[in-house]
Order: sequence, then structure tokens, then C-alpha cells
Amino acid sequence: MKTRNILLLIASVCVLALAFTVGTHAAPNGKAAAASVTAAQPAEPSAAAAREPHPEIREAIASLRRAKEHMEHAAHDFGGHRVEAIRATDAAIHQLEECLKFDKD
Repeated sequence: MKTRNILLLIASVCVLALAFTVGTHAAPNGKAAAASVTAAQPAEPSAAAAREPHPEIREAIASLRRAKEHMEHAAHDFGGHRVEAIRATDAAIHQLEECLKFDKD
């Protein structure tokens, strides 16, 4: 039962971290937007190549680290649940870092 709760907590933290970091960027629609895009300078090909790979995963790692710091400075222990949540967060961070190591791009 305890293992199931920990796994559920890890999964919840990962889902929440990704849900808050992954999203679509709002873009204006219509002819005015298309005109402004064509009037702008063309994007440099090197800028696309220099983009950071997997920004969503990297942002999720940063979010988990911030959440862990908040938990570490919490006022109460909450019956050991805070410590378990910190361990689960560490595990989630580790899994995301491992995921980046297996990138084939």
C-alpha cells in the first residue's frame, strides 16, 4: 500500500510538472498576423539549431527542483509525508535526467 502511494505521488508530481510547463503558445490569427510575420526579418537557420533540446523536460526538472526546495522549507513534517514527497521528487528528477541521456537527436 505504501509503495503504491509513493508511485502515485511520483506520477502525480511528474504529470503536474509537465502539465504546467507544456502548453501551446498563443499566436494571433488573421491576415494582419501573416503580414507582420512576412514583414519581420527571416529567422536565422543557426537560431533553430542553437535551440535547447527538449525544453519541456528541462523546465519540468527545474519545476521539480523548485517544488523540492519549497517542501524542504515547509514548517511541518506532515506525519512523514513531506519526507516521502521529497524522495519521490528526487526520483522524478532522476528519471527525467535519465530520459535526457537517452536522447538520440
